[in-house]
Amino acid sequence: MNRSNLLSILAFWSLFSCMSAEEETTTPFISDITESVYASGNIKALNQYEAFANGTGPIQEIFVQEGDLVEVGTPILAVYNERERLSRENAELAQAFADYQQNQSKLRDLQLAIDFAKSRLQNDSLLYARQQNLWKQNIGTIVELEQRKLAYENSKNNYQSALLRYQDVEREIEFNSRSAAKSAAISRALESDFVLKSQVNGRVYSLPKETGEMVGPQTVVAVIGDAEKFIMELQVDEYDIAKVKLDQEVVVSMDSYAGEVFEGKVTKIYPLMDTKSKSFQVEATFTNTPPSLYPNLSLEANILTSAVENALVIPRSYLIGDSEVILSDGDTVAVKVGIRNFQYAQILEGITESTQIIKP
Repeated sequence: MNRSNLLSILAFWSLFSCMSAEEETTTPFISDITESVYASGNIKALNQYEAFANGTGPIQEIFVQEGDLVEVGTPILAVYNERERLSRENAELAQAFADYQQNQSKLRDLQLAIDFAKSRLQNDSLLYARQQNLWKQNIGTIVELEQRKLAYENSKNNYQSALLRYQDVEREIEFNSRSAAKSAAISRALESDFVLKSQVNGRVYSLPKETGEMVGPQTVVAVIGDAEKFIMELQVDEYDIAKVKLDQEVVVSMDSYAGEVFEGKVTKIYPLMDTKSKSFQVEATFTNTPPSLYPNLSLEANILTSAVENALVIPRSYLIGDSEVILSDGDTVAVKVGIRNFQYAQILEGITESTQIIKP
């Protein structure tokens, strides 16, 4: 290639570059601008929770099906436990044996003993009083009087002893009856702990185990949550969490509703960061709810953190380091930037609507 051809090519590319630079120019303009934080997440039923088995053993029976509506206390499934069943039966036998009504025969026997002792006391009291009257009339001997007195005192002691014995046995029977009843109630409660019950009014969304499968305290056996109300669980990066506040607007898109956009608001911000994902969990609720929702549907959201009306903006691609722009004469000037999004940036100071700038 000769020198003249090389100069021609260089001149052409120089001219083309100048034309391209002239085409890549713009001026600031007035527009509304919003700043948002990106978040990904899932749909979750309100009050949704994973239910764990309360004991170890095979699933004896499942009382509901996936999709069934349940109330608080509705039995979900039962885990079979032989030890608790035997303990409950033993406690019920002990309760029957110690039942207060079943031990009334003991009290009746003691009441008969009291009645007999009372009758004996009354008889010995009359004989003793009669002997005292005779003694006053100088009839009888001192030995007879002392014998009557001794018999009276023995009868009195026997009567009081019979009363005390009745009270002790009655108290013992009542205590044993109550204690056995409580033991039986505890055994029934322990056995009923192996029957999983719903903690909320809602719907059974999942029953991952089947009858006969072995489960334990760490085994998820059901997923239950509200049947009508749903929330969004969002993951926000640690670099953006400081911008997120309660009641901020959320714009949501979902694969299950392609092309549609739904709105919501931030309702809860969990203060602890997940060290593995370096993100914070944020909850939001819909302000216009989709027609049908299901737990674990995926979503993408933008949390609107700032908004300015009638702002002076430029395309963000015209910024150098988010702090400078290139003027049409090639000079670089510093600008003060306000809120920004992926497309535009708000300009607070440095240039005006009439300033022509070049895309770097």
